[in-house]
Amino acid sequence: MGKKKVLSEEALKKLVLPAPGDVVGIAQKMLGYDRILVKCQDGHERLCRIRGKMKRRVWIREGDIVLVSPWDFQRDKRGDIFWRYTRAQAYMLRKKGLLTIDRG
Repeated sequence: MGKKKVLSEEALKKLVLPAPGDVVGIAQKMLGYDRILVKCQDGHERLCRIRGKMKRRVWIREGDIVLVSPWDFQRDKRGDIFWRYTRAQAYMLRKKGLLTIDRG
């Protein structure tokens, strides 16, 4: 068996836009394992977990722009992270007016 091919951020060209139920946010604090405190654009701070498919493929750090899907229950407190934007993608979101919060 060979090694798994790892795609670099430059190879990921597509820009995933937030769907009607999704929220853009900034990773504020790493809480361990797969949990991250995210400050979302709708004004809520959510305790989010990294989706299993992303867990070992994409590394998320504090200050990264992420796309969050709030849970059906505890909608204002919990959610799942299912996409991390690169710097170039975050710039494009700001240009389109979809990202209004700043890091910090």
